[in-house]
Amino acid sequence: MITTIQTLVLLLGVIAAVAFAAARLKIPPAILLVLTGVVLALIPGLPSVQLEPKFVLMLILPPIVYSSAVAMSWREFRFNLRPIGLLAIGCVIFTTVAVAAACHLLLHLSWPVGFVLGAIVSPPDAVAPLSIAERMGLPRRILVILEGEGLANDATALILYRFAVTAVSIGTFSLERASMTFAAILVGEIFWGVGVGWLMLRLRRWVNDPRIELLLSILTPFIAYWPPEQLGGSGVLATVTAGLYISWNGLRLISAATRLQGIFFWESFIYVIEGMVFLITGLQARRLFGGIDHYSTYDLVLSAAIVCAVVIVTRFIWVYPATYLPRQIPAIARKDPSPPWQYPFIISFTGVRGIVSLAAALAIPFTTRTGQAFPGRDLILFLTFAVIIVTLVGQGLALPFVIRALGLANAGRRERQADKAEEYKVRRQAVEAAMQQLERLAVERKLPEDIVGPMRAFYRERLKRVTHRSDGDDGHRKLTRIRDDVDTELIAAERKLINDLYRKGKLKDEARRRIERELDLREAHFASIRAEE
Repeated sequence: MITTIQTLVLLLGVIAAVAFAAARLKIPPAILLVLTGVVLALIPGLPSVQLEPKFVLMLILPPIVYSSAVAMSWREFRFNLRPIGLLAIGCVIFTTVAVAAACHLLLHLSWPVGFVLGAIVSPPDAVAPLSIAERMGLPRRILVILEGEGLANDATALILYRFAVTAVSIGTFSLERASMTFAAILVGEIFWGVGVGWLMLRLRRWVNDPRIELLLSILTPFIAYWPPEQLGGSGVLATVTAGLYISWNGLRLISAATRLQGIFFWESFIYVIEGMVFLITGLQARRLFGGIDHYSTYDLVLSAAIVCAVVIVTRFIWVYPATYLPRQIPAIARKDPSPPWQYPFIISFTGVRGIVSLAAALAIPFTTRTGQAFPGRDLILFLTFAVIIVTLVGQGLALPFVIRALGLANAGRRERQADKAEEYKVRRQAVEAAMQQLERLAVERKLPEDIVGPMRAFYRERLKRVTHRSDGDDGHRKLTRIRDDVDTELIAAERKLINDLYRKGKLKDEARRRIERELDLREAHFASIRAEE
């Protein structure tokens, strides 16, 4: 137990160091963490770190999927439901079949074993590509489609994976029965996810305590995921549905204090577990290479090259028709005109595989139900790891160059400028609504001027700042930035005085914490404004 804790602490230290290096090198941490894990795994004498597949699928995957779903806009997800569905369901099935066919025809694996490998390597992981795409300024819609696909494709892949493993274990497969089961799982998980989201939001509103609400938010993804998973589904779709429901309805049912604490907690929590997962993925290299001694190097390289090529090419083959064929229908074309060819190209190029594929491969049983060894298990593990390395490292590192070559770098700048203009318009309207309400309350409740006057001046100052940030006048914006910098320095002066008084024993701990919290909120507000500019 002590050794496990020490290993965990060391891994956290490695994650921090790699994340720092990745920020300096402007490389997604996921890529550098996997490479670091591979290097550490191949160093003789270092302890082996085993990745338990059930741990990933039951404990790691639910909160990652849930947090992404909560952060996703339901309105944008619904508007892009067609491309997301075509990728998350259609492309996953197409890739599974293509990989199975290639393995059967070229590598002489049986069809069921080929389908197992196809289902494992079919779902892309959007973490690394999204971090690059956001930094490169791609249009918002591409980001939404990639993120939405990353939310839903694991459900399709894991369901197909269960069907394929069962077919290998018992030696039979019914397409009609599998199709009906697949449809039932999709419908059932959607209803279950909505029910869990509805119940948890009402419970959080009822308890009305940020600490208990945060605990309930941690429980939500597991309550949504575990029952469908135990009943033969994937659990992913139910978790995504619960997260989207809470994202859409949480604004009116979750308190401000809970949202502030929840945002900080979930961002830190997901950052740590994603970093741990990518590092441990690389650390599996020793375990995966240990079971392929009986294969020749030529066979392994050839097999990896074939599977990687099929995985990459089939995504291109699917995405272009899925993008343009539906727009041959006039109603769809009028509502959603065809994008330039660069958009589907970059979506095709971001088919990076990750931890779900590795966890599914490691979860393959060692024996079938008849007691025989599961055919091709070691080869499947190796090929899965090869696909992860080639797509994550190869395509991930090449992605910025591809974006620039396609002329898509900062393509979303005008879009963000328009969004910013809309944002400040709403900010002005909100401040004006508050000012009107203040005047009504002053009349209705006959509030004294020494209360209304300072509040009126405060809102007038807020309105002036919002107007200066949105009117396009660089001079006004520069003055506003200077004022914000001065405010930050004034906060630092307040903080220094408070700390001095506290050290001299003239301020008690409880009072110091209350004052520091107020200063922290003010300073965070100015920091967020500077980050947006």
